[in-house]
Amino acid sequence: MTVGPDIANAATLLGEPARAAMIAALLGGETFPASVLAARAGVSAQTASVHLSKLAAGGLVASTRNGRHRLYRLGSHKIAEAVEALAAISAPHPVRSMHQSDEAKALDLARMCYDHLAGFIGVSVTEELVRCGVIARLESGYDVTRRGHSWLAKFGIDVASLSTTRRKVATTCLDWSERRPHVGGALGAALADRMLVAGWFNRRRTNRSLIVTEHGWASLKLRFKIDPGSETYNARFAGGRPVALRS
Repeated sequence: MTVGPDIANAATLLGEPARAAMIAALLGGETFPASVLAARAGVSAQTASVHLSKLAAGGLVASTRNGRHRLYRLGSHKIAEAVEALAAISAPHPVRSMHQSDEAKALDLARMCYDHLAGFIGVSVTEELVRCGVIARLESGYDVTRRGHSWLAKFGIDVASLSTTRRKVATTCLDWSERRPHVGGALGAALADRMLVAGWFNRRRTNRSLIVTEHGWASLKLRFKIDPGSETYNARFAGGRPVALRS
């Protein structure tokens, strides 16, 4: 008799393309009604309802009532971490149109990994924080340095309050598009929240990629040395800032 976690059940739930598409839609940390998830997965409302029931029974999604509608979200941040790790060893979907190419570049540039930043910008922010001595790399994650406490306080983040949550303060999350880690955990979430509130990014409606605002580019260059005019950036994202997709 097999004991331990039932990996096969989780794999079976994620192995169906429509269910995988619904989970992917929720990886940005937002909540959606079944109708939106059905559209993202390309299935009927009835089929979506069946899939969501299975995902809920398996603990991969949770739901709440909002008036007449039921809103769905990921079961926990651990679900997002597991799916992101799986994405790191998965082949990309084939790109068959210019629109799909633009969407892929937008996801590679900046996206939400549940509640923290990922993609080129997420990794670049993390590496600059390490370079400046704000955080230090450990085997099991990151440690906020003494200098980091002061730096983060000026950025509007109280590290002491992050330590009171059930989550680890700063974890390493392998970025599937960059193949390098970005910072997650309570600190990663706090950094993303501060940047979103400050207007550095706008969320996109069609996927979990983020639109970098003019103010965001200026702030990213000033604080984290991320320059959209650099050779490194242009080599990855073709001649300047990607064309903004419709939100």
